[in-house]
Amino acid sequence: MTHTPTDPPRRAASGALVPVLAFAGIVVAVMQTLLVPVIKDLPQLLDTEPGDATWVLTSTLLSGAVATPIMGRLGDLYGKRRMLVASLAVMVAGALVSAVTSELMTMIAGRTLQGFAMGAIPLGIGLMRDMLPRERLGSAMALMSSSIGVGGGLALPAAALVAQHADWHTLFYGAAGLGALAIALTLIVVPDSPARAAGSFDLPGALGLSAGLVLFLLPITKGSDWGWTSGTTLGLFAAAAVVLVLWGVMELRLSAPLVDLRTTARPAVLFTNLASIMVGVSFYVVSLVLPQLLQLPKSTGYGLGQSMVVAGLLVAPLGLTMMFTAPVYARLSAKYGPKVTLIIGMLIIAIGYGAGLGLMSAAWQSLVIAVVLGAGIGLAYSSLPALIVGAVPASETGAANGLNTLMRSIGTSVSSAVVGMVLANTANTVNGVAIPTLHGFRVSFLIATAAVAVGLLLALLLPGRTPAAAEPRLRASSEEDANLERAEEALRGFHGRVLDAGGAPVAGARVTLIDPRGRRAGSALSGDDGGYVIAVPAQGAYVLAAKASGHGPLASAVTHGGDERAVGLDLSLPGETVTA
Repeated sequence: MTHTPTDPPRRAASGALVPVLAFAGIVVAVMQTLLVPVIKDLPQLLDTEPGDATWVLTSTLLSGAVATPIMGRLGDLYGKRRMLVASLAVMVAGALVSAVTSELMTMIAGRTLQGFAMGAIPLGIGLMRDMLPRERLGSAMALMSSSIGVGGGLALPAAALVAQHADWHTLFYGAAGLGALAIALTLIVVPDSPARAAGSFDLPGALGLSAGLVLFLLPITKGSDWGWTSGTTLGLFAAAAVVLVLWGVMELRLSAPLVDLRTTARPAVLFTNLASIMVGVSFYVVSLVLPQLLQLPKSTGYGLGQSMVVAGLLVAPLGLTMMFTAPVYARLSAKYGPKVTLIIGMLIIAIGYGAGLGLMSAAWQSLVIAVVLGAGIGLAYSSLPALIVGAVPASETGAANGLNTLMRSIGTSVSSAVVGMVLANTANTVNGVAIPTLHGFRVSFLIATAAVAVGLLLALLLPGRTPAAAEPRLRASSEEDANLERAEEALRGFHGRVLDAGGAPVAGARVTLIDPRGRRAGSALSGDDGGYVIAVPAQGAYVLAAKASGHGPLASAVTHGGDERAVGLDLSLPGETVTA
């Protein structure tokens, strides 16, 4: 079979591949909510001020945001499995650092290292695309994408139970153990993907993006403490805008950028990423509101008076429902496409938050809200990687999904900042302690509903696709599928045969399509009959370069109008031989 960048060669994957990768994603997500049960006690536990203690959470968020697109790109270049193991290893090291200290700066250093594991989510999605046949990929990517919610939901009751009955450092020892187990399972079960992107790692781009993200996310996470109109907050936002604009200009001029902004600007990618921010906002609101509502004492008149562990158990179905929606998503997406599934998910989220405005008077009502929102968020999260994978070449899967995961993280950061501000401004002060009000909880739910409405509008703007084309074209499950894929590509690209000087077919020749900027736009190996097929990303002038062992190289200028017309071109390699 001819291999193109959208159809890389694969090793056979075992049936344990998906569970192992999903387990790695869940372990990574655990790090995000690990300390939620002890947030209010951190100043005392670390012997520091409350404002300084928040850096224990902020540091993980910032490092995760920086690491996600960078690890995705490194995985595309040097191997997704290798980078997945590296991400988990850094997380384990960070967990062990935090486990042996109660000193603030050392704890922040450990938590920063733990945040680097967030890159495991897009790396796992990329491995699934490279390894799995089409019929298994939809539900697999859905489960991997939802693992960030599953891990967060399951970690709450588990962490609460540990925090109540053991030293809080035990949380980090447990996280390190889970990380080590995930590394071992990955090394045993997960084969390395042969798919590699061309080019080298864009170090200046990585530094520029890291600086821009830190400058942007820092005032979002600390704005409530510093003041939203303070010089520090506004100055950092302005600096972030300048750095990110300069970074974008630099990336557009590079042949192998960290993030291909031209691909990112495609409607299918752009609107998916913007919708991801809104889904991230809606996911985090329920995680912030329900635990507080459940644990507030009944003497407030609206609190539900539950213990920390019971509150965690009542919120846990949020993550469990997200996990169980993966097979449902696969069926819906196969029939209607991921765009429709994303829209359905957002409608369910809107129903959940709308109903939640009136369901705050009993513990069982919180359980209902968690289940409904888990189903909607699960469908929405599951749709995002399929939309991204279907819009980018396989060589950019890691980087593109890394950027999409980053968009979700930005959504949760914005949600945390806005909801935190709302709850603080609507709180009642009792004996010097700020108590969130029912009004604040309801305003938070309205904010989530508004975010979902914006996300729904963005989802409707996504390019429509037929159900058959909804899932990305991946490994053919039969020879008939392979022939069909080659025929479809031939209708919108270049095709022909590679011949020697005598007109005989040359098998195994490498044919590369080069765009006007000198970047590889596609490649293929000629088959036994010398035939090749290369799809074109857009209309324009290209160069087709052909090379084979024992023959001289050949370069031909070609042009494609960008329509559905097939452009046939036979490539005759020079007769003289060269050293192989």
